[in-house]
Amino acid sequence: MKDCVFCKIVAGEIPSGKVYEDGEMLVFRDIAPLAKIHLLCVPKEHFAYLTEADDRRAALLGKMLQKIAGKKDEWGLSEGYRLVINQGDNAGQTVKHLHIHVLGGEALPWEK
Repeated sequence: MKDCVFCKIVAGEIPSGKVYEDGEMLVFRDIAPLAKIHLLCVPKEHFAYLTEADDRRAALLGKMLQKIAGKKDEWGLSEGYRLVINQGDNAGQTVKHLHIHVLGGEALPWEK
């Protein structure tokens, strides 16, 4: 989608702090982190909501979760992490491209 900031990041039009990439997904550092480690895991295919996840997209979401779990130590998340998927304006979804927030590296402020 031409106006989507995440699609522009995936296309390399906007620089990002990339930590992982393959043919289907990209993981990069959030530019406004809410934790010591705040990554965004995005599918390269543009879709905004979980309700748009057919079987193929659901399988991709599963692969994304597996990749996060497999890379947790490498990304400094061995002590624990939180995954968040905001869906819609009332949930704080500011970019309408489905993405998983990966937060960790410390006890989060609301958990202290």
